Amino acid sequence: MDTNKNSYTIIYATVMVIVVAVVLALAASLLKDRQQRNVEIERKQMVLKSVHLAKDAEQAQDKDSYIEQEYAKYITDSSITKDGKELVLYICNIGNGQKFFVMPVRGAGLWGPVWGYVSLKDDYNTIHGAVFDHKGETPGLGAEIATSHFANQFNDKKIFDNSGKFVSVKVVKGGAVEGNPHQVDAISGGTITSQAVEDMLFSNISEYLEFFSAQAKTRAEAQAAVQAHAASDSLSVTNPMENN
Repeated sequence: MDTNKNSYTIIYATVMVIVVAVVLALAASLLKDRQQRNVEIERKQMVLKSVHLAKDAEQAQDKDSYIEQEYAKYITDSSITKDGKELVLYICNIGNGQKFFVMPVRGAGLWGPVWGYVSLKDDYNTIHGAVFDHKGETPGLGAEIATSHFANQFNDKKIFDNSGKFVSVKVVKGGAVEGNPHQVDAISGGTITSQAVEDMLFSNISEYLEFFSAQAKTRAEAQAAVQAHAASDSLSVTNPMENN
């Protein structure tokens, strides 16, 4: 075949495209299971980080197995339904009565999606921990949301004010007011990404409010019943003594 003809160039290019397409399709097929496993491991690790677990994952001899074992030990996958929509909710049981509720959160950053996990204590108000990540935020600026320095600010912050109104957590440009339980510092030079995190938290947590309110009411009623029972027992013990 004359390699100088246009037909040769067309045939050669067509064959190469087909060969490359077949190779890529085969590679994607062979790596699919591993890719899915990596996504699952990353999800589980982020959930664990939101409740301050799996801190030794990077030092573990088999990181993946360590994360999966820790996840199976402490985390239960669950969900709630709101307006026909299923909302993922992870339940973490540490033991000794410690129980946390983990919500996935997702939003839009400056250059792409941002996401994370936020855990609440069993008062359904206090944030126990948070972890965030992003797809393409600017290194040294918006990308700082993925650092522990930024995420740790959310520890022990409150999502309801003293009147019981949902206020979430504000990411404040210029710095949070010291001691304010509803504010954290924004990232210097990462204003848009910081605002994206604030909006993400407000919109995602809002979807769980009905569930949290119901749980908080049930918890308060149970505590009141226990206190009333304890008071009744106390009276039944003291009254005979008074009669004597």
